[in-house]
Amino acid sequence: MKLHEALSAAEQRLGQGSDTPRLDAELLMAHALGVEREKLLLSGLYGETPAAFDALIERRAAGEPVAYITGRRAFWTIELEVGPGVLIPRPDSETLLEAALERFGEEGPRAILDLGTGPGTLLLAALDQWPEARGLGIDRSDEALAYALRNAERLGLAARASFRRGDWDEGLAERFDLILCNPPYVAEGADLPRDVRDWEPHEALFAGEDAFADYRRLAPMLPPLLAPGGIACVEIGLGQQEAVRALFIAEGLKVRSRNDLGGRVRCLVLEG
Repeated sequence: MKLHEALSAAEQRLGQGSDTPRLDAELLMAHALGVEREKLLLSGLYGETPAAFDALIERRAAGEPVAYITGRRAFWTIELEVGPGVLIPRPDSETLLEAALERFGEEGPRAILDLGTGPGTLLLAALDQWPEARGLGIDRSDEALAYALRNAERLGLAARASFRRGDWDEGLAERFDLILCNPPYVAEGADLPRDVRDWEPHEALFAGEDAFADYRRLAPMLPPLLAPGGIACVEIGLGQQEAVRALFIAEGLKVRSRNDLGGRVRCLVLEG
């Protein structure tokens, strides 16, 4: 079967379970061919379909996320290795880096902390942005930290990135110019897409019955961790702005918000 025929068939196969069936099919075809999607689309799509493609489509039809199948996900200016056991980076989280770039400009912060780093997503993107910065990523998951270490090595950032197993600020005495945090913020029992609910780690998604459990823990932790003039950029879910803002204001923090590309409040920027 030619590439264009196989892609059309795969798009139909995935149409019932994916919001982006054509994109999914193209990404998996590019992965099967060992090329970037852009090169695939420029090829004319008349080549022969690789034998591995059908198995990849069946995995996606069963609900497995494309990023887990390909083992990688682009984020900001970097590409990360991802897989089962880590939260898949999402474009919405780039809002935190946009807010930090607005504050620090090209000069950048010197010391960065990423609380709940997962595969190193926010920390490594920030270190790639600011070559003079150094940073620390904290996570409770050994599996996630293993991904983060591999990503740091592959991206050439291992000399400036360190990772530590911990529960939020456990054992931290340093102060940081920039704190980045994408905490769990989904309410227990919330209706999620199958590829999120059945595959991504629940400890990185769910935060109690009202979705605010981790914000309640974070709010008193952040002021002692901020260096003079520093900021924290914290991701929030849709409709959570006022409730989470109140938690941080109660700890003496100044709070402003930043919208994502869809115009939704996605990031709270906190200052002492």
